[in-house]
Amino acid sequence: MNCPTCGAAMLPGAVFCGGCGYRLSPADAGAAVASQNTAQAHGIHIDEDSKGQGGGYRYEVLHQPAFSLAVIQLQAEQSIQAEAGAMVSMSANIELQSQMKGGLFGAIKRAAGGESAFVSTFTARGGPGEVTFAPGTPGDIAAIELNNQSFFVQSSSYLAGDASLTVDTKWGGAKSFFGGEGLFVMLVQGRGLLLVSSFGAIHRKVLQAGERYVVDTGHLVAWEGTTQYTLRKAAAGFFRSVMSGEGIVAEFSGPGELLIQTRNLAALAGLLKPFFPTQSGGGSGFNINLGG
Repeated sequence: MNCPTCGAAMLPGAVFCGGCGYRLSPADAGAAVASQNTAQAHGIHIDEDSKGQGGGYRYEVLHQPAFSLAVIQLQAEQSIQAEAGAMVSMSANIELQSQMKGGLFGAIKRAAGGESAFVSTFTARGGPGEVTFAPGTPGDIAAIELNNQSFFVQSSSYLAGDASLTVDTKWGGAKSFFGGEGLFVMLVQGRGLLLVSSFGAIHRKVLQAGERYVVDTGHLVAWEGTTQYTLRKAAAGFFRSVMSGEGIVAEFSGPGELLIQTRNLAALAGLLKPFFPTQSGGGSGFNINLGG
């Protein structure tokens, strides 16, 4: 349910709006219960002005799409979680705690999925506070407001999320391994703010029921749990697929929405590889003489 006064998304069972402090009337509370009993929402909700608010926080994404920075304003005692190393800056009253979420086994799963074994929690102590996040590569940030939804996120694309969200590393099966994206993907569920990042800009694609769409696995950022996907060769026959330069692609089937990044970090690394020396030190590349 959204606050009838300011329109901010409210957590299940909330009595006060985290955005403006409005207290729900009995009629509002009844509407909230009815809303929670309805079917799960669909679609990716991203505010066009890259600003929004929810239970205990306000957010804004700046400097899009090349060098995006997410600015989160937390109310007193409110928290947000992020990948280790995602923080850029924070108010002096923000308390940072780093822990192995899910215990040792959860940390092992996260590490195997290409994520940090630790999760950082930022909490505003004694009053409101600010924390900012950014990805490690040039690119965009999408602030998604989840409404009892499930999203799959590539491990390298998860940046931060509301502390109330359930974030788990799931076994992707052999198909994700052969797609070159690792053995695990992240499953994010619940209500609240989810920040995902991309290398390059983010392109949104909405699929209708039964509509099929193919995406290079290196360009995937996130997709709704309502979509189904399989991995296959880009072209008929192994040789043709390799010669096309595409390799393995993901074929999605709607309904649902996909977030696609316009650049591929692995492809960039391949382009730059010839310009770096080999480990033996005698490889090809540019040899610049700085002497007179």
